[in-house]
This record gives sequence, structure tokens and C-alpha cells, in this order.
Amino acid sequence: MVRLDYRAAFELAPIGLVLSRRRMIVDCNHELAAMFLRARDELIGQSLQILYPSAAQFERTGDRITLNLDRRGRYSDERIMRREPGNSNGELFWCHVIGRALDPVSPHDAGIWSFEDLSTLRPVLAESGVALTGRERDVAALLIEGHTSRQIGVVLGLSHRTVEVYRSSLLRKYGTTSTSELVDKLVNR
Repeated sequence: MVRLDYRAAFELAPIGLVLSRRRMIVDCNHELAAMFLRARDELIGQSLQILYPSAAQFERTGDRITLNLDRRGRYSDERIMRREPGNSNGELFWCHVIGRALDPVSPHDAGIWSFEDLSTLRPVLAESGVALTGRERDVAALLIEGHTSRQIGVVLGLSHRTVEVYRSSLLRKYGTTSTSELVDKLVNR
């Protein structure tokens, strides 16, 4: 029989969990390590950046968290992550991330984050087999959440016209003619 305590709950959670301090992994459970194809000990002490496809996406996500944290310090989104940290050829996959900053005034000082692998529900490649750029992935994730081009522009620090360029590229890559059809393909593939 498993003794139920906080450590056991952390380890037995059905999703990946990370405790962070200044965007460094202080602790993580085995579910997260398995999701990223690494041993738990290899992740502890590392920057969360190693889980992202690029340093730029890591920075953009950090900025987005700071801007969109609610009053209680909560944040969630869907984003692209990279399996096999440190391997630039590691598989990209969609991930649902929910977290809470312990101090909403300083969101990156300390937090707890959950990671849910969405790869079986949502492939990263467009139907054409063409990979999406980092910005296309950012825009796609926000379109899925129901944001308009203007709202996406605010979140990503882009003009709404630039967002429209990325949206048009996504429409082309997914062979769709409307944003609603695109979102349906992104969500239901």
C-alpha cells in the first residue's frame, strides 16, 4: 500500500509536474521526465529553456506569462515543447501547461507547473507535412484559445497585420479557407 503524502501525490500525479525557481527546475516528477525522454535527475537544476524548441520561444513564453498572469498568479496555455532536452533534433509536441506563480508580482521567482502531452490529439506538422515556424506555433496556440488577431498581437507584441500574415500562412499550410476551419483542424486532427 502506498503511503499518501505530498511527495507521493507529486510523484504519482498522472501529468508532468515541475517546481521552479527563477525559471530553473527545482524538482519534477517522473511523469514529466518520461514525457521529455530524460531521467528526472538530468532535468533537476536545469533551466526550463531546455524543454523549448528555441531560446526565443522560451523568452516569448516568459514574457507572455508575465503579461497574462491572473491576480491569483495563475496562467495556462498550449504550446510546443521539445522532447529530449538538449537534442536540437528532438521531437516537437503540443503541450497544455497550467501553472501558478507563488508571487504574482514576481511570476518567475517560484512556481508550480503542470504539463500535459497533447501529441496524440494534435500533431505539430501541418497536413502538408511542412513544419510550422515558432511564430506560427505561437499564433496557432492563441487561435485555438479563441483570440482575435488584435488580441494575439497584444499578447505576442506584434501588430495585428503581422498576426494576419502568420494566420494566412497557417491557412495555406493546413489547406483551409477560414479561421474556424483552421482551428477545427488544429484541435481535431
